[in-house]
Amino acid sequence: MNYRALTIILTIAASLVFGEALSQKMPERRLVRKGNRQYERGDFDASLDSYARALQHDPTSFEAKFNTANGQFRKELIDKSEQTLRKLAQDSTRTDIERSEVAYNLGNTLFVQQRLEEALDCFRNAMRLNPDDKEAKYNYALTKELLKQQQNQQQQQQQNQDQNQNQDQNQEQNKEQQEQEQEQNQDQKEQNQQPDEQQISEQEQQAMLEAIQAQEDKTQDKLKEKKGVLIRGGKNW
Repeated sequence: MNYRALTIILTIAASLVFGEALSQKMPERRLVRKGNRQYERGDFDASLDSYARALQHDPTSFEAKFNTANGQFRKELIDKSEQTLRKLAQDSTRTDIERSEVAYNLGNTLFVQQRLEEALDCFRNAMRLNPDDKEAKYNYALTKELLKQQQNQQQQQQQNQDQNQNQDQNQEQNKEQQEQEQEQNQDQKEQNQQPDEQQISEQEQQAMLEAIQAQEDKTQDKLKEKKGVLIRGGKNW
């Protein structure tokens, strides 16, 4: 064994010892890497457990929190993923790239919830923090287009609703107008059925007056016949 080979072996051994010591000193790093491997295999439950254990060793670990949000998203725990990312977004000590990644993922959680306006703001913020992020640009453009279509659809629905409402009002007005016309026609019909005084001849009018006068004379005659008849009680009729 020559000197160079011995030197290489000693260097490798030193690196292994240093790595082991660093792993023991920073166990959250080891757990995060383990969680990442589990995440890549699709074992999201195991990865979330590893990230949680990492946070027990270092509650400030950005990687553990960020990847926890990813695991929650993959398990369709969208509300929890959103909450985790919102807390991360409040950390102003992170770099612009890290904050851009948080904004981008937060935009995705909002997008799947159909909260397009909020998602659009997140993608815009991600582009501001990292102008080179092509995925953020793509998602921003897509969300903006979908939001525009949604607004147009809502506007069309409102117009249709207003149109239907106007049609209902017109139908109601037409119905009322028809009812009024029917009432007027009925009144006119009843008026037409009543005898017209102008259509009665003078002879007919004279005959009616004579009949009324004859009836009145009979009534007066009866009153005269009864006048002076004493009724018990001392009162005259």
